[in-house]
Amino acid sequence: MLLSRKPKHADRDGGVEKDNVAAPPAAGLPAPSRQSQRGLDWFIFFLADVQTGFGPFIAVYLTTQKWTQVEIGFVLSIGGIVALIGQIPGGAIIDAAKSERLVAALAIATIGCCALAYAAMPIFPVVVTAATLHAMASCVLGPAIAAISLGLVGPLAIGERLGRNARFASLGNGVAAAVMGTAGYLLSSRSVFLVTFLLVIPTLIALSRIREHEIDIARSHGEMPRESADRGDTNIWHLIRQRPLIVFALSVLMLQLANAAMMPLMASAVTARSAQWATVLVAFCIVVPQAIVALLSPTVGRKAQLWGRRPLLLIGFAALAIRGLLFAIVRDPYLLVLVQVFDGITAAVFAVMIPLIVADVAFGSGHFNLAQGIVGTATGIGASLSTVLGGYVSDKFGNATAFIGLSAVAAAGLLLIFFVMPETRRTGLAATKETAG
Repeated sequence: MLLSRKPKHADRDGGVEKDNVAAPPAAGLPAPSRQSQRGLDWFIFFLADVQTGFGPFIAVYLTTQKWTQVEIGFVLSIGGIVALIGQIPGGAIIDAAKSERLVAALAIATIGCCALAYAAMPIFPVVVTAATLHAMASCVLGPAIAAISLGLVGPLAIGERLGRNARFASLGNGVAAAVMGTAGYLLSSRSVFLVTFLLVIPTLIALSRIREHEIDIARSHGEMPRESADRGDTNIWHLIRQRPLIVFALSVLMLQLANAAMMPLMASAVTARSAQWATVLVAFCIVVPQAIVALLSPTVGRKAQLWGRRPLLLIGFAALAIRGLLFAIVRDPYLLVLVQVFDGITAAVFAVMIPLIVADVAFGSGHFNLAQGIVGTATGIGASLSTVLGGYVSDKFGNATAFIGLSAVAAAGLLLIFFVMPETRRTGLAATKETAG
């Protein structure tokens, strides 16, 4: 979207200056200001920084505090279970909210307090409570970001906006991993959580830069414009029976079932083949996909509107299937880093496609964020099953067999998209009702 470079001017209604506003929208399209767009960019960047402070760093920190692996596993499992159960309620909360910014701010403040609790009192009751609250807060942040994005730019421009979101999230993850890894090495593992707590401040500042009045509440919930004569069917049961949503949720489950176990299995294989360089190689295997996501995500968002959603979904599943096959046959641990380029392609596609297709299907229902929760639940189920099944097959039949099996699941997902999934792209303002059902 082109941005106006005209100087500030007074608003006729109240004399309020609106600097850096976008050029007048064609056909009634939303035109959020540069300030709001940049505010959302940096909010996502810093939020990725904050979230990076958890995950693997928790296991490292608790290990230094003399926790047993059983206790650490229990805490991580609680967080995973709460995150899985909370997906649909989290989306429903955002759909019911009158201010997505306020909900997001409260969730970020909660996560900051959780990080501080980890650092201050790493005892079992405090850590379990912090893990639970962190998971609950995270359940509303994903839908909140998508809702704010949709409320700002509308359904016809959401593809490019989601691509931009994915770029800043990827950059934030990469920068945070480097900063926190350095802090943990030079200072202590406890410092990671203090850094996380401090990063809450710029996150909230960036969120405050998004102008509240530019976020259309009805649009952010996936409702038709208030002036529309046909506001669509807002019944929840009507939404969850839509074939595109059901097929897409199933395909996302298959995506995670094929994808989640690949990186842990590959890390184990690298360690077995090159223990001395395993940490460095695994780090590169993480950085390479993040760089690809940062580079490709905006392009994915633009191409999704030009080509439609299905071609990009097919590319994402094909890249995942190829990655699994290459992991099965490549023996050189250094070449495995190059294979991770395919992981970046898949991640770039689905980072944009998941909220974009949900927006396509749910817009007009008023339950966009609830639909996100449904797909998020499918994501969690697929990821949970993947690590268990992948690990079992690897133990019984070897890594190569496990990778081939995961590749076969990705191929099945590709066939599901090719033969069953309808196209959901919107081609005009009138195309705001549900897609082929």
